[in-house]
Amino acid sequence: METAEKRQRGRPRSFNAPADSGPVQALDRALRILALVAEGNGLSLSEVAASSGLAPSTAYRMLTTLESHGMVEFEKTEQLWSIGVETYRMGSAFLRRRKLVDRARIVMQDLMEKTGETANLGVAEDDCVVFVSQVETHQAIRAFFRPGTRSSFHASGIGKAILAHLAPERVAVIIRKAGLEAYTPKTLASAPALTRDLDEIRTRGWSVDDEERHPGMRCIAAAIFNEFGEPVGGVSVSGPTVRVTPERLAQIGPLVQDAALQITKMIGGENPAANERD
Repeated sequence: METAEKRQRGRPRSFNAPADSGPVQALDRALRILALVAEGNGLSLSEVAASSGLAPSTAYRMLTTLESHGMVEFEKTEQLWSIGVETYRMGSAFLRRRKLVDRARIVMQDLMEKTGETANLGVAEDDCVVFVSQVETHQAIRAFFRPGTRSSFHASGIGKAILAHLAPERVAVIIRKAGLEAYTPKTLASAPALTRDLDEIRTRGWSVDDEERHPGMRCIAAAIFNEFGEPVGGVSVSGPTVRVTPERLAQIGPLVQDAALQITKMIGGENPAANERD
């Protein structure tokens, strides 16, 4: 058995610190190079090497790795390195989320006051919903989702609201990748049951998570759309079943749907069903 002092196989002799004690050097160098290229208006290899303090051969390896991921581009005629299109996609994703969170806040506050229950904002990722903002009710017993909390599409109000507006082929891919875990006895853990519910959501305009993820909690949600009419997130109201009763669903549902429509318009989105409502 190796002692703590003995270096692990594959590590340089000078490395004695714990694996998580500092940044990964190669990644740190690559990110510094990426920042340099982003600030420049086309840089030669020698300029990148000089500015980063790296040997040209090392800088070149970093650049070609970044290029393979679309983070930088090489212009062969001028022999210059520039920022790549993939960084634009990532930056745009951040701006969309930031814009969504900032502009949704006032609508969520109003929704909480109208319903007396916690309002939530979630965004769609590849295989789940990520909760990014919440306005809590003043009630002693209330729903709480820490920002960054992830939830399965099929077992959350926002997730089902998003799925309802996706093409069946896309829904099938998500289900195949993420599965249909049964979190509670009420979780829609079969494809036929989920499909029937999504049809109802699409017709009604809002979804209901009826103790499908957390026993004793109900959630009503509606989808938020981008400028292409694609569902990118959702807004919801959640609370204990003793307050969010079946009788209140018809009252809360339209309020959540209107809130989602407001947020959609605020971010320059287009709700495909808006014209039908008008």
